[in-house]
Amino acid sequence: MRIERDSMGDVYVPEDALFGAQTMRAIENFSISGHRIPREVIRALAVIKSAAARVNSDLGLIDYELAEAIVTAAEEVIKGKHDTQFPVDIFQTGSGTSTNMNVNEVIANRANMLLGGTPGDKRPVHPNDHVNLGQSSNDAFPSAMHMAAVEAMRSKLIPSLKLSIETIKKKSEEFDDIIKVGRTHLQDAVPIRMGQVFSGYLFQMDEGLRWTESVMEDLYPLALGGTAVGTGLNTHPMFGARTIALIRDRTGIPFRESPNHFAAQASQDPLVRTSGVMRDLAVALIKIANDVRWLGSGPRSGLGELSLPAVQPGSSIMPGKVNPVIAESLIMVCVQVMGMDAAVSMAGTWGAFELHTMLPLIIYDILFMIHILGNAIRNFTVKLVSGITVRTDMLRHMADNSLGLAVVLAPTIGYDAAAKVAYKASSEGKTVREIALAEGIIDERSLDALFSLRSLTEPGIPRIPRIQDVKLG
Repeated sequence: MRIERDSMGDVYVPEDALFGAQTMRAIENFSISGHRIPREVIRALAVIKSAAARVNSDLGLIDYELAEAIVTAAEEVIKGKHDTQFPVDIFQTGSGTSTNMNVNEVIANRANMLLGGTPGDKRPVHPNDHVNLGQSSNDAFPSAMHMAAVEAMRSKLIPSLKLSIETIKKKSEEFDDIIKVGRTHLQDAVPIRMGQVFSGYLFQMDEGLRWTESVMEDLYPLALGGTAVGTGLNTHPMFGARTIALIRDRTGIPFRESPNHFAAQASQDPLVRTSGVMRDLAVALIKIANDVRWLGSGPRSGLGELSLPAVQPGSSIMPGKVNPVIAESLIMVCVQVMGMDAAVSMAGTWGAFELHTMLPLIIYDILFMIHILGNAIRNFTVKLVSGITVRTDMLRHMADNSLGLAVVLAPTIGYDAAAKVAYKASSEGKTVREIALAEGIIDERSLDALFSLRSLTEPGIPRIPRIQDVKLG
């Protein structure tokens, strides 16, 4: 162990650690969950430190040699070379100060090693005076949160959504001519094409992509430049804008300085909206996954309209049983996301005066939501949706036998008479068409025109003259 000193006194730090006294205090104070701040946040903070060192050097606030050492050390962190040096629990100081100082200390110690020094000396590079120059945890950590969330959505969630959209679109086109019975209130309704059903899923996924891309716009403004309370005390007036410009150039993402630093540091409204989008996406995905699960139920005693890919044995006791496990996995992910959104929503209320104090929780939950949604959507798409086939024999049989077909008689014989046809068909175990024909309500040729299933899946009113005073035998 080595002894380091901070403003509160001596601290024992592991001899080979790149972190220092403040990180060690956080390790001791926050042995809570074993869950660390996500690497995306550490990487984003290191990107900020690298850009800040260059800007501070250009502004004449730090020697070029020190700045270059800080940049080199920060780039090592960005590449993941020192991931073991960031052990601080997510349940820490609500502003993320412990993690910001963890990053400052690791970069400072590594920079000192590059300059011939040793960890813990704080010479010539100091974690606060040099690595953190022009910043506060209160503007750096919220900025890193926005950066991490955008990067995760761009790299994980959006590609999965686009793959899902492409795959569902192909299925919608492939199934466009296949007629099935529609269902409302879980009961038989009028016919619908399977392609139309999948077009509904396609629209939901398109909307999910649109929501995701839209909410990223809210995350592009960064809090950098506000320092402790949003006033920008102890930083150069150009620091925020110039540092963010370097970040923008590096990432290719249109980050910009927040137009109001006070709101950017005292609230987390944009990330709460982001969480809401994840929740809304989860709600849509549950609808789709549940539909697919039910439509594939059986295969002999359920609906059995879809054949789902078999990916693993479904029972430890029933040989040959196959379950819709991929859909179930996605649904569990969505329920988890909805629960985490509730946590983020409550945490979002925790801004007090000039500072928000639930930042680590918010970003941990949001990044977890983005990752599991991205992975689960891709899994659902590749292992289930892409392999779905339709049992056309079953679909045609159920569509022909649907009591919902009585609706096509209503414009011709009236609603009440059509209802009597449906009830009679149900009680006698016959089709609506068979009852209408047996009762002589309409001639067979007119019935054939009325019961053209394809036409029943498109807008229009049957062009058969209205018949009054229909009486059933």
